[in-house]
Amino acid sequence: MNYTEAYEELQVLVQYMESGQINVDELALKVKRAAELIKICKVKLHETEEDVQKILKDLDANSNEDE
Repeated sequence: MNYTEAYEELQVLVQYMESGQINVDELALKVKRAAELIKICKVKLHETEEDVQKILKDLDANSNEDE
């Protein structure tokens, strides 16, 4: 699952929970799923941040070599 899919599903879950038309048993399952989706999003964001930092570091290193 990619970030966009997880985020979109999370938005749907939040809207559903905010609607107030959810029973306690169902709420527990939805909250559990939301927690899983949040974890996926956090991991993807962290990975992206690391990738961007590596790219910027490589660009900086290449820039210094050209001087």
